[in-house]
Amino acid sequence: MAGTETVMSLQEFIASLDQTCLPRILQVCSGVYFQGSVYELSGSEVCLSTGDLVKVIDIELLSVSCEDTSNNDKFELPINHADLFKMVPEEMPYSTVEEMVSLRPVGLDTCLPFTFTSRCELTLQNFTLGAGMAVTMLHIEQQDGGEERCVRCQLRGQQGASVEVQIPFSCCGEFYECESDQTYTLQEIMSSPHLCSRHFCFSKKTKHRASLFFSPIYQVQAIMHLRKNIVKFPSSLEVDVVDVTTQSQDLTFVTPLTLLEVFAQPDEAFPTMAEILEHHEGQPLFHCTWLAELHKGHPLVLHKRGSSAMVLASGLKGRKARQYFLMSQSYGGRLRRRPREFESVYELYAASTRAPFLTVRVTRHSEELEEEGLLALSVGEQLEVLRCEKVKLNKQTVDVLVCRRLQEVDDDEEEDEEEKEEESEVVHLPLYMQSHFVEKLTDNKKYSLKDLCKAFALPLDVKVVSGDAELEKDPLVGFSSLRLQEATIQPMVQASLPGKPERCFEIPTNWLNMSLSFTNDPLPLTQEYHLETVTEVTDSFYYEFRKLTASDEPPPPRPPKPKPSSRSNPPSGSKPLSGSKTSKATPSPSQPDTPCLPPKSGTLSLLSGLSLDSKKTQRPPAPLPPAFKDDAPPLNPRKPITDVKSGKAQPNNYITSISHKPNNKAAAKYEVQADVDSDHDYEQVDDKLRTQDNFLFY
Repeated sequence: MAGTETVMSLQEFIASLDQTCLPRILQVCSGVYFQGSVYELSGSEVCLSTGDLVKVIDIELLSVSCEDTSNNDKFELPINHADLFKMVPEEMPYSTVEEMVSLRPVGLDTCLPFTFTSRCELTLQNFTLGAGMAVTMLHIEQQDGGEERCVRCQLRGQQGASVEVQIPFSCCGEFYECESDQTYTLQEIMSSPHLCSRHFCFSKKTKHRASLFFSPIYQVQAIMHLRKNIVKFPSSLEVDVVDVTTQSQDLTFVTPLTLLEVFAQPDEAFPTMAEILEHHEGQPLFHCTWLAELHKGHPLVLHKRGSSAMVLASGLKGRKARQYFLMSQSYGGRLRRRPREFESVYELYAASTRAPFLTVRVTRHSEELEEEGLLALSVGEQLEVLRCEKVKLNKQTVDVLVCRRLQEVDDDEEEDEEEKEEESEVVHLPLYMQSHFVEKLTDNKKYSLKDLCKAFALPLDVKVVSGDAELEKDPLVGFSSLRLQEATIQPMVQASLPGKPERCFEIPTNWLNMSLSFTNDPLPLTQEYHLETVTEVTDSFYYEFRKLTASDEPPPPRPPKPKPSSRSNPPSGSKPLSGSKTSKATPSPSQPDTPCLPPKSGTLSLLSGLSLDSKKTQRPPAPLPPAFKDDAPPLNPRKPITDVKSGKAQPNNYITSISHKPNNKAAAKYEVQADVDSDHDYEQVDDKLRTQDNFLFY
């Protein structure tokens, strides 16, 4: 394509380009970088490889490259540089006056007058111009009647006298240009093609006095293949180009679009076919079949774009690993509410702000701690949440949740468990109190997801009772419970694969990083469409989504700090903990049923010497064990062998010892006679202890 055109450097082509002829299509031929040139410009890379096509749409004068002709050093000056410049006279002589005039800048009033000298003596009419005499050209005179054009010049004598003469264009000689005091700005020099071809120097003597050659540097704005933005690069890039505008009239430049840019397209642009230029890379955010098909170079059918109402859900119990889903509110399944669980009073308060007059049931027993303001809650109690208010507790202001106790069950073992006393008692639960509650539901209705989000505030626990019939396989069926975490509106692009154009899915534009380009391929024909309303997402998507949508709610309150003495000395007015048993270290002497214990041996004899009032040791003594331990009763002796001949069993000494009163004169230890045929050797057990243990457990 480039073989039939003139190859020029990019700098020369742009400098000679007429801005009214834009746009122009250029092809990169060759240059210093044969395989390609990569330039870092203001943080963006511009790559010009051999064979690339560039459509130049605009040029803007950016700066001026200044080359020192004495040593070829280069530096740049901005176009608005404030210093002025003088024109350096040309060292090459002019052969005629016409040649000298034609090479002057055209269209500038400041080009005249200028001064020149002649190396040889000239005779002009009745006047002789001496060699080396300075001649100032004033203006060009137009002659009438076909006469030869001439210039009016001024000559000055040695005494200061001046005279004006006319010199014809055809006057021949060896003319040299003299240095002029005329100054120019950089903008004026660059705006004139004739001045751009001349050499200049700084007008101030303190500045650089060498001869400078100026070259304009333009900022080129162009369009390239697979670049979504307009490419900007300077014209000073060292590449060669050729103009191929005539041969590339039907050329279309592909513009990549991100998903957000696709979403910004007008509705008239859909439906259309697109090609994937760059697929999503990085950590996967979705567990779905269509994501694996979105590869580079694959076609895609884009049906429409719009905002979709979505619900973020998570699978609860009954699964080994927690699963997360993004559900469209057009989901066709039916759902039923399930009671929610709350692990603290603060969670109960947060839920009550979205659903007033929330009723819950206590599922975990809580002990009463009067100093910390914690009330006793029994399993089965029903509470109706009323409001939140501030109260003073131990000279501290704390937030409490005011609830109405609807039902209280008395756990006394002597009363029947079926007897319930209806009360309407108002209780105050501190927000820092830890307990367990379950929501009480009376609603057994089936809802659609859209109606459920309208009727109730999220989060909600639901169960899918019937799946979406339009889905090939509904992944939500089979979960014992789903928690609908949060509702959101996400920008989506509805698309499908060309192989299955009827199976549509929604691509979240904010969560996939991929680029597309619209194509002119024909759309596949299909009669009806089925939208995939459930998309499984990964843990990363769930936590990132929760970060973006997290509210600025304050953290749960901390319980008040206890006093130092509260850990050792409980308050005198506090009630005993519910369910605790009161036991005494030593039996009271007034109890008539307590038998007199025989002398102890072994461990019991060591423990009998301990007393609560003992001060022999420096550390507090260990308390006595309770008189009646909750140990298992001792084993009974093996039943004696029955006398087969007489048919009567031998008397049971164990029962006999229990039925008779103890004899004070009897021995302290009671020996149990074992069967002579038994292989077991029973140890001797205290009769009194045995009797007491039998009364406890039997």
